[in-house]
Amino acid sequence: MTSMLDPDLKPSPAREFVHKGKGCLAVLIAVAVLAFGGYFVYDRASGFLASWGEVADYPGPGKDQITVTIPEGATVNQIGGILVDNKVIQSAAAWDQAVKTEERSTSIQPGKYLMQTEMSAIDALTLLINPGESRIRSQFTVPEGLRLTAQVDTLVKTTKIKRASYEKALANPKKLGLPSYAKNKPEGFLFPDTYELTEQATAASVLKQMSGRFKDVAKEVKLTSQAKKLKRSPRDLVIVASILEAEVRGEGDRAKAARVIYNRLDKGEPLGLDSTVIYAENLKTNTTTPKDRASNSPYNTYKVKGLPPGPINAPGKAALESAANPADGDWMYWVTVNYDTGETKFAKTLAEHNKYVKEFQAWCQAKQGRCDS
Repeated sequence: MTSMLDPDLKPSPAREFVHKGKGCLAVLIAVAVLAFGGYFVYDRASGFLASWGEVADYPGPGKDQITVTIPEGATVNQIGGILVDNKVIQSAAAWDQAVKTEERSTSIQPGKYLMQTEMSAIDALTLLINPGESRIRSQFTVPEGLRLTAQVDTLVKTTKIKRASYEKALANPKKLGLPSYAKNKPEGFLFPDTYELTEQATAASVLKQMSGRFKDVAKEVKLTSQAKKLKRSPRDLVIVASILEAEVRGEGDRAKAARVIYNRLDKGEPLGLDSTVIYAENLKTNTTTPKDRASNSPYNTYKVKGLPPGPINAPGKAALESAANPADGDWMYWVTVNYDTGETKFAKTLAEHNKYVKEFQAWCQAKQGRCDS
């Protein structure tokens, strides 16, 4: 028997071949596994990546602002459905893919959010997870026809933001996003409407929101193009709209009153409006006295020809539309003869106008205290 410790001992060729064959086979198997496995991983990954382009998804970044409500207890899938229904995202499939990439998807909180239509699914998901100023805390409403000081009073009360913060923001009007024709003066250009108040809202962001809404409405009523047709500036039309907001209630009457203003301006006649004097003297009445009308204010349209220097309040959309689209007619006067109903009568001659003024005075006598100045 040959010793196994014999250094000269060599394996037989057959055994060596078998040993080497097993080694090669192992290597081949390993290479095959790696190759197949790599292909499998690549195939799955490339298929996953390709699938992003296969589902319907908006490219973003978004189009129109929209308020979306996420109810208490809504599942991730239900949230996706809400976004599709509101046209925020294009498809549930795109939402599902976005959700798979973000483990915080289940952390979306119920509430109201400021979003945009036609967002990409991943952008919509990111906003809901990290809403910042997009999360709505509450709503606030600013009525039409308020002068700037009254608007601030309303904002302080409804937004719970300090007056000093609003005063500081208003002191830097260039940062409020006002239209160029506002001439850096916010009076009349902070649009009256109902707004969403986000959790991180500031005085500046609230005022920017109102200024932005004004520009949207100005575009809707074609303020700039209509001003050109009337041979006026957009600012002129806002001033006219503020007068209509203060003086006339009926929409049809507003368009007629707008025509009266333009007719008088074209003929170089003073407008003779109580509303501008009330603004100038900061009166709390509906009418004025001879003393009030003797004011030297540039807003006194009894003494100063032309439009006042700026808007006397923040007009709403209806008033802006009337200023931009005056009725056809040759009226030169108007008077509201009944404050309760808002009935307004228009006249072409002074004699006719004086008749309507007497009708108004008779109404005032019958309604003691309603017309006190």
